[in-house]
Amino acid sequence: MKERRQLDPYHRFSKAEWAAYRDGEPMTLSGADIERLRALTDPISLTEAEEIYLPLSRLISFYVEAAQAVHRVSTRFLGADDRKIPFIIGVSGSVASGKSTTSRILRALLRRWRTSPKVDLVTTDGFLYPNAVLEEKGLTNRKGFPESYDRAALIAFLSDIKSSKPDVKVPVYSHLIYDVMPGEFVTVDRPDILIVEGLNILQPGELPKTGKPILFASDFIDFSIYIDADEADLRDWFMVRFRALRQSAFTDPKSFFRRLAEMPADEAEAFGLSAWDGINLPNLRENIVPTRGRATLILKKAANHAVTEVALRRV
Repeated sequence: MKERRQLDPYHRFSKAEWAAYRDGEPMTLSGADIERLRALTDPISLTEAEEIYLPLSRLISFYVEAAQAVHRVSTRFLGADDRKIPFIIGVSGSVASGKSTTSRILRALLRRWRTSPKVDLVTTDGFLYPNAVLEEKGLTNRKGFPESYDRAALIAFLSDIKSSKPDVKVPVYSHLIYDVMPGEFVTVDRPDILIVEGLNILQPGELPKTGKPILFASDFIDFSIYIDADEADLRDWFMVRFRALRQSAFTDPKSFFRRLAEMPADEAEAFGLSAWDGINLPNLRENIVPTRGRATLILKKAANHAVTEVALRRV
């Protein structure tokens, strides 16, 4: 057991141990802020945000300072222009794990640092191929799998951000119509910090046997967070969210899933379980969980969504 602990690439902390690393940092969000930022079925509390995300934002501030120092040294050595280089945070995990809540709360906390940095948030959903392309490629039932994304476009976007290019465009994905919006974009303009949320953001891909250097999305990430939970809990959370959406967003006449809101409850339940078992679970096992060990920090959640353990990669 002692040898196994020594070989563990992570420092592991209970919630109480991790909360102590807040170290007196003031909480800048209110209960109303947390209510506004949390996802539809994610019952995160202000106390949870104070115990988990406040220490995390403090840790990230140290990482940002260190990255900036390394950049200054490199530019001085190269005699290059000392341009601001955005710090990129990747947030990964399963469908229904709470990535969106984590990303939004973290963005809100980081924005309220004393230095008031510019913090932007994007999701990789905008880099999914349009439904017509997915159908063409025979990938309609593999939406969310690595091959369903325009990875070249995602890497180009991250490269432009790291190059401090102004007004970089990101395609807009609509969960209402379940597709990329043609000709619609959001613009990211030289942020201090960029949070990128996505299922497969940490995936390295296959290396060419020729040794030719290639880039993966994960190469641009300075700090990565993986939201971890047991499969059974993720399945339950997915279904809780699915039921809530049937009573809300799916009732919109424009919704791609309108028919699910009108379907008998037992048929809709079977559809939701089928989507989990046939798409989300295989993607989780084949592509998402294997990237967990590449994360800088892992947040392990219990069945009630509360974080029970924080694992920080050893430096």
